[in-house]
Amino acid sequence: MRRVGIADTTFARVDMARAAIGEIRRNASLEIVRYTVPGVKDLPVAAKRLIEVHGCDIVMALGMPGAEPIDKVCAHEASTGLIAAQLMTNRHIIEVFVHEDEATDERSLASLARRRAEEHAKNVVLLLQEPERLIRLAGTGQRQGYEDAGPIEEGGGGNTGTH
Repeated sequence: MRRVGIADTTFARVDMARAAIGEIRRNASLEIVRYTVPGVKDLPVAAKRLIEVHGCDIVMALGMPGAEPIDKVCAHEASTGLIAAQLMTNRHIIEVFVHEDEATDERSLASLARRRAEEHAKNVVLLLQEPERLIRLAGTGQRQGYEDAGPIEEGGGGNTGTH
C-alpha cells in the first residue's frame, strides 16, 4: 500500500493535518504516517525522515507561519529546506503553508487553513493515483484555499504529455 507522510507543527493555530488526513481518507485508500514537529523550520527533516525512515511515497508539509517579518524569513528558510529534501529524496513534498496575515480574522484564517490542506490533499491523491488528471488541469489557474483564478488563455488545461 502506498504511504502518505503528513508533517505538521505545534506552532500552527489550526490542526491542518486533521483536515488533510480526512480528505485523503475520503478520496483514497492510502496508509498515512503523521509526524509533528515544533515549527516550520523543523519540517524539512520531518519530511525527509517520513520518506527515508517511514517509507512514504509523498509528503505533505503543513505549517502556519506568523505575520511578522521574522516569520516570513523562517517560512522562506523552511521552504528552501523542503525543496532541498525533495531533491535529496527524489520525492514530492507538497508545501502547504498558510501565513497568519492571509486572512483578516481568526475564523477566516481557520477556514482558509482547512480548505488549503484539503485541496492539497486531493492533489497528493492525484499525484499518486491519477497524475494524468493534473495534466488536464495545467494552465487553469487552480488555487488552493481560494477560488480558482481560471485560465487567461482559451483552452487552458493540457491534454497530452507525460509525468
